[in-house]
Amino acid sequence: MSNAILIRHLLLVEDDDLLAEQTARALGRHGVQVHVAHSREQALLLITELNTQGTPPDGAILDQNLGDDNGLDLIEPIRRQYPLCRVILLTGYGSIAAAVAATHRGAHNYLTKPASANDILQSLNADPASQTLPLPDSPPSLQRLEWEHIQRTLDVHNGNISRAAEALGIHRRTLQRRLKKRPSASDYLRDSQREAPHEKQTEQHASRTANKSTPQG
Repeated sequence: MSNAILIRHLLLVEDDDLLAEQTARALGRHGVQVHVAHSREQALLLITELNTQGTPPDGAILDQNLGDDNGLDLIEPIRRQYPLCRVILLTGYGSIAAAVAATHRGAHNYLTKPASANDILQSLNADPASQTLPLPDSPPSLQRLEWEHIQRTLDVHNGNISRAAEALGIHRRTLQRRLKKRPSASDYLRDSQREAPHEKQTEQHASRTANKSTPQG
């Protein structure tokens, strides 16, 4: 049975105005009508409005970080109002903690930012059972470890910045500053490639061993 669905109406929740505009325009070229919200509050109002208009969204794209709010908190309200709506969480980079939390809350899939219109549409139509989490091949950097710990703490406290900051033993403003310095996609890619030099050294060692064992003519 095909897992594909026709995406006609899509809810996009993104606090970056420019990125939201660019993404909506790109999806519009695929025949998708995009309804944009820039905050959790706007999104909740838009969810009700779309229901009143009789235009339920076929999919929803949620940015994980919405200022002081967490996009994860919108998954349940959307699924409760629109059970057939497929929800995709956008993360700043391949956050395993966020992906697991999103899945547990009912998200269909997740994507690493930046995501193109094709990435979004393909993710909405992908079979979640076939998706695998991007487990790292080597130990992550300290920056990524700190970010993952912050995300787990935020999830435990339902995205509440004040309570998460208290649990982490730091000031609320300090936590907000650290959230703004989230690792980029290039940082994640760099960590994923850290195994490459080790593999190269292993190959060189194997080559030298083979040469030593070869009889000289």
